[in-house]
Amino acid sequence: MRDLSRASGMSLAGLYYYFESKERLLFLIQKHTFSTVVQRLKKRLESATDAEDRIRIFILNHLEYFLNNQQAMKVLTHEDDALKNGFGSEIAAIKREYYRLCVALLEDLKKTRGAQISTRTAVMSLFGMMNWIYTWHNPRVDADAEHLAREMGDVFLRGVMASGKLRRDVR
Repeated sequence: MRDLSRASGMSLAGLYYYFESKERLLFLIQKHTFSTVVQRLKKRLESATDAEDRIRIFILNHLEYFLNNQQAMKVLTHEDDALKNGFGSEIAAIKREYYRLCVALLEDLKKTRGAQISTRTAVMSLFGMMNWIYTWHNPRVDADAEHLAREMGDVFLRGVMASGKLRRDVR
């Protein structure tokens, strides 16, 4: 709270006037972040019917939000288990919804394309790939969210051997 007070120029007492605790502030950050990501995803998925396109929309939605809100991503990652007193269960419910959306997208892809992979392993691998981007992405050096989403989508859907010069067309 002291760091936030310094960064915002607001007194510590002023912060506590608006937020009765650090936990309440953390809860509001997490609730806003996850609710926004889920709402944006649902809106974007409305117009897509192709199973692969829907997975790619999921990836782009995730990366766009988290690259544009890297500080929130750091908070979400490092303070994930700090919420108590009912705050944690509300956030966990939103996260479960997001996870279930991804599972449903992958199940649809498996059904339409005949993929034989553990849904849980695939979904957790995708989240692992996307969620750590805040630790390495440098906008001065690395591509934007759209380009990264395309590349991560290729890696996730086809493997690293499918992109660029490594790909061999099979006829």
